[in-house]
Amino acid sequence: MNVSSRREVIRTLLGTKPFISLDELTAAFPEVSQMTLRRDIEYFEKQGEAIKVRGGARSMKFITTSMEDAFSKRLHENVMTKENLAVEAVKMIETGRSIFLDSGTTMLTLAALLPDERFTVTTTGPNVALEIIKKRKPMVNIVGGMLNRDNISVVGNSALEFIDSINIDIAFIVPSGVSADGLTGGNYTECEIKKKIIEKAHKVVVLMNLSKMNKVLPYNVCPLEDIDVLITDRLLPPDMAQRLKNAKTEIIITQYN
Repeated sequence: MNVSSRREVIRTLLGTKPFISLDELTAAFPEVSQMTLRRDIEYFEKQGEAIKVRGGARSMKFITTSMEDAFSKRLHENVMTKENLAVEAVKMIETGRSIFLDSGTTMLTLAALLPDERFTVTTTGPNVALEIIKKRKPMVNIVGGMLNRDNISVVGNSALEFIDSINIDIAFIVPSGVSADGLTGGNYTECEIKKKIIEKAHKVVVLMNLSKMNKVLPYNVCPLEDIDVLITDRLLPPDMAQRLKNAKTEIIITQYN
């Protein structure tokens, strides 16, 4: 079987399964070395059809089936709440610091409210970066990689490698779901990015509106204990509040009716 035929078989597998292991590919193509099969996986990653993970590849067809609504729709939802969350977040930003801003509509609001001061901002959101460069003084780094259309965010191994190479003083994260067990998301690659950011950051600030509360999605990001500050718009459920209190997490409530 030539290269083209082999890759067509692999493409078919990626269209029907969320994960293909290297062992599975070795069994399917016993005459081909694992090194060659790894190059095949890299080929599909460059084509935007898969993402290389330990032991094999995950299909982008399944990964990009996000559980969130369309970005354009979310942009016009909970506008006042997002502004309230962003106003509290801006108070934590200091001149000269290295800051990370997550992707998403709440981060767009925060980007617009950033002071025009000298600090370095890294983001996975191209639209967030474009908002920040309207100012003159902040230095802006945008993570490279594949663009997720659902959330307008950059994901993939290149993004992980870049984040691994930088220092982050304070990271502002917006999860898709939050429960007493921690932060979750509906997109595997985005969750892997958030995990790396939380690992690198000296201080982790999570912005969460009521719609995210007690929402559990398929992929884990981190336990509540990894959060240094939680900014939210409502009182928390008792079990979540207790776990954050035990972890000595600062809780900021922007409003309560």
